[in-house]
Amino acid sequence: MGRGRRQEISLCCKRYGSPLFCAAWIPNGRASASTEEEKVELEAETKMTKVEEEKDDEKRCDDWMLVLGGGGGEGRSGVPNAVLMSRFDPISRSLSDQPIYRIETEGEVPYRMAIHPRGDGVLCSFPKRCRWFEWRYSKDSDGGLTLESSERSLSHLGEDELQLALTFNHDGSLLAAGNENGHLRVFKWLGMDLILDKSDAHASVKDLSFSTDGNFLVSLGDSGPCRVWDTKSCSVIASLPRETGESFRFCRFSQGFDNNQTLYIAAMQGERGRIVSWSPLSWKRIVSKEITRDPISAFSVSADGNFLAVGTSEGDVVISNSLNMRKVTVVKKAHLGLVTAMAFKDSSALVSTSFDASARVTLVGDKSKNGIFSTTINILVVIFVILLAAIVYYMRKEGFFR
Repeated sequence: MGRGRRQEISLCCKRYGSPLFCAAWIPNGRASASTEEEKVELEAETKMTKVEEEKDDEKRCDDWMLVLGGGGGEGRSGVPNAVLMSRFDPISRSLSDQPIYRIETEGEVPYRMAIHPRGDGVLCSFPKRCRWFEWRYSKDSDGGLTLESSERSLSHLGEDELQLALTFNHDGSLLAAGNENGHLRVFKWLGMDLILDKSDAHASVKDLSFSTDGNFLVSLGDSGPCRVWDTKSCSVIASLPRETGESFRFCRFSQGFDNNQTLYIAAMQGERGRIVSWSPLSWKRIVSKEITRDPISAFSVSADGNFLAVGTSEGDVVISNSLNMRKVTVVKKAHLGLVTAMAFKDSSALVSTSFDASARVTLVGDKSKNGIFSTTINILVVIFVILLAAIVYYMRKEGFFR
């Protein structure tokens, strides 16, 4: 059993030679052909019979593909900086041994990324600028996709600035960016028309999240309250206060079970990590629950709002049900180092990355992990012990042991 367990871990967790800082799933069916000839070729190659399509559903070139970013930073560390593409096979539960495509970024290390919801490309933040990368179809590439650096000017995002937070709204019409100096900007995409410009939004902008309807933007800094911005009036409409000894780490909007939106904030209370939910109707706390006893270093919420995930400084991955915040999957030491980034693929899988150069895909509710299965076993054991005790008590009462 131990050998099988180690083999499974090696399949779903791979090291790609450089510390990884950001990760995202490539949206389905977004191979972008750059020429009419490529489009014709792509259409010809993707025509299949209905039976063939059903068999190939799980293995379409971009259905389970990932884009990752990382490296050794500036200087001559010998560790290359690059944006990578990898593929996960849900049948064998394995990540590709090597990146299926990589584009080196020379002396610039990608720290953050935001993938466009329509799959047009991916925006990466580097220490002194941002760069836009577009997908390209390639029959010679393993997986059918490659990345190409665009010449599109992103000077509107500022020069010699590190953007610590980048995010698109749900339909990809707005882009929000926050830098290490606390400057918050919101642009119309693609035109880059500036609609919100706040140079002192926070001491340093750490995280950003649009509401699912695009009406609100939440910004979070090193200290102080979490701010809620109205994207139409471009003004602050609420400040979410911290409790004594509490610090906010990450923020995510998500659709709730009742079709109402919910804001989740990953916070630290002393040395313990917790998740706090907030109502966008009153901007009051709904519930707060401790999730981990270690510092939270990464956070993600599934698009449908069903699951919440945290990564810790100890390399653990914890996935919880958002309805009651009960843990459904816990992977101790999923990584050897601090978890740097997390991203859900629907509610089926979670990718996490680490300083130890590893990327890992965890299937949500995977019974091979310490989640629902182990909880169910524990409950059954308790029920068995209670029944056994009741039987022994009855037998003693009836004199079976005389």
